[in-house]
Amino acid sequence: MKYLYRIYQLLVAVPVTVLMTILTAIEVGLGTTFGNGHFWGYYPGRWWARVITRAFLLPVKVEGREHLEPNQSYVFVANHQGAFDIFLIYGFLGRNFKWMMKYQLNKIPFVGYACRKSHQIMVDKRGVGKVRQTYEDARHILETGNCSVVVFPEGARSFTGHMGLFKKGAFALADELQLPVVPLTINGSFDVMPRMKDWHFATWHPLSLTIHQPVYPIGQGTQNVQATMSQAYDSVMSALEPQYQGYVENPDQ
Repeated sequence: MKYLYRIYQLLVAVPVTVLMTILTAIEVGLGTTFGNGHFWGYYPGRWWARVITRAFLLPVKVEGREHLEPNQSYVFVANHQGAFDIFLIYGFLGRNFKWMMKYQLNKIPFVGYACRKSHQIMVDKRGVGKVRQTYEDARHILETGNCSVVVFPEGARSFTGHMGLFKKGAFALADELQLPVVPLTINGSFDVMPRMKDWHFATWHPLSLTIHQPVYPIGQGTQNVQATMSQAYDSVMSALEPQYQGYVENPDQ
């Protein structure tokens, strides 16, 4: 079955991924030129992610959508297991959001173009001014319209499937704007394609996304940031599959 799945990827899944990426980038570019950036920055990407996930024949399970309130902006924070985290969250979270993502992703053909045109938030740490601009962009999005942000607070994909440490940036942003943080647990992405096997064949494995209860601010300032980060970390960890439970240092952090 492994080799049949690989042949299927070569003949179907990979061509679908390439075609959908090109078409989605063009659609986003045209749409954001003439229309609503919040719409074009989310819905084409959502269907791009759904089609690619289905093309790889990966079953998806989502739990916890009932925890989210309509018309409420959130700061979503998730563990970062692998490349398919993007498809899982974009396609199946079910909320309009912007990514907070590494500015280096600008260099990916078509994907970088679509991200720039749809005003995804590029995290650029090459100086205090650029970091400040990142937060200004995120603040503007969260304060205008029904839109949220998604952050991988580990800052890098796992080498082991286990979680590393959370960085406080997303939690400081939520604290400043007094927004609830929603922890997300991703399972299966590391088994499908860990970072050590980028550009290799995917391995068939179910994907799951657990949406935990929002963590609301208990005040404002350092104490709230630390409390929110700790509670979010524990929530994400609690729903990981047993073999990936426990902290493992990530040398890329």
